[in-house]
Amino acid sequence: MRVTVTAGDPLTAEADLLVLGLWEEEPPAPPVADLIEPGDWSGKAKQTLLTYPRGVIPARRVLLIGLGKRSSPDIDLLREVAAIATQRARDVKVERFVCALPVVPEHTPETVAAALTEGSLLGNYRFLAYKTDIKPEERHDIDEMTLITPPDAAEEATRGVARGSAVARGVNLARDLANLPPNVLTPAQLAERARELAIAFDLPVTILGPAEMREQGFGGILAVGQGSANEPRFIVIEYGAHDTNAPTICLVGKGITFDSGGISIKPAENMDAMKMDMSGAAAVLGTLHAIAELRLPLHVVALIGAAENMPSASAYRPGDILTTLSGKTIEVLNTDAEGRIMLADALTYAQRYNPTAIIDLATLTGAISVALGPHAIGLFANDDTLAQRLLRAGETAGERAWQLPLWQPYREMVKSEIADVRNAAGRQGGAITAAAFLNAFVGEYPWAHLDIAGTAWTDSKPKAYQPKGATGVGVRLLVQALRDWTG
Repeated sequence: MRVTVTAGDPLTAEADLLVLGLWEEEPPAPPVADLIEPGDWSGKAKQTLLTYPRGVIPARRVLLIGLGKRSSPDIDLLREVAAIATQRARDVKVERFVCALPVVPEHTPETVAAALTEGSLLGNYRFLAYKTDIKPEERHDIDEMTLITPPDAAEEATRGVARGSAVARGVNLARDLANLPPNVLTPAQLAERARELAIAFDLPVTILGPAEMREQGFGGILAVGQGSANEPRFIVIEYGAHDTNAPTICLVGKGITFDSGGISIKPAENMDAMKMDMSGAAAVLGTLHAIAELRLPLHVVALIGAAENMPSASAYRPGDILTTLSGKTIEVLNTDAEGRIMLADALTYAQRYNPTAIIDLATLTGAISVALGPHAIGLFANDDTLAQRLLRAGETAGERAWQLPLWQPYREMVKSEIADVRNAAGRQGGAITAAAFLNAFVGEYPWAHLDIAGTAWTDSKPKAYQPKGATGVGVRLLVQALRDWTG
């Protein structure tokens, strides 16, 4: 599906479907009012009414959709409105539809167009790769949405469409990766998908296998992956490496393609969802795709440790002591706390780039779900400027984060009596102690950790643009933060 822009009057558009957003406090004027029967319309947020003009205006169908109160416009509501419109267009089997760009005085046409584009493309997402019994009409998809704008807004709207399209494609890539079954997306296959992305944008890529990792001392990733027949990989992709004056941002993603818990095995119930334990890696790759399309003037390094955490005779054990890439040692108390062990090596590797900032994303702890539920990303940072940057970006992008403390007493909780650190510190403050563990491997560099365990997967449909399954969370926040970095 693509989104385009044209300048003109939506009421004169010849289209199979015209979408008009209406404010709650403003009764529609003719000829739109002529399409509505008394009592059928209130304009409340997300209300829809499909009408057939029959010559009143050129469009064959008109979908009215409520924008809520003009006095309190909501950009995220615009994303939902666009998603609802796209899904209704799909229901009535049109291939193309047009949508009037609403005038929102508090926001630029670029911002409004970007939100509508994101919402439409995200709302159109479906993961159907492995369904064989879908009827042809159920596979119907939308080819194009055209935003109709006033002439003086077309240029800005076109920029917004380009931005929204890039972001949505990045999110949908992340969703695709996290939705893939673990027998398909093994560590080697995740590395291959990363290589394909790098080749598509002509980016340098390095993929280390077990032999190369063993030679360099990746003791954490190798230990986590040693119980699986699918060997681990370490993935490095550089964007903007030629720009020596640009800030260097390292994005680190946890890439556990399936997490059984290892010897500390998880309960069988819901273990199938652990294919999404590589959602941090998916978000990093989705972000890279988006910023490469947008050609942001930054140097971004994507670093992903990919492995399966499986129980076997060769698996690592509770009680093991591991030597990581940094030289620091880890006492293993729970093999199901494997993500932080993987990230320890990746965070150490990131320091080779002398980065301006390191940001990691990981489905790290169930504790963050208990603390924040499904609507907020857990944010931890050793640098308040970086934390505030990410918090602002999350608000703007519609992916909110909430900062939790990383005080010294929490760091004391992850110290080991027989190694440098231990990978589990009990039930209390589990998300915080996991972040405190990571803090031991970032040196003095500005660093932030985004725990997306509560937001990476949904069994419901919390928003119109978010189907069940992988959410692609983190991409919108990161792209916004990186855009802000460029000024």
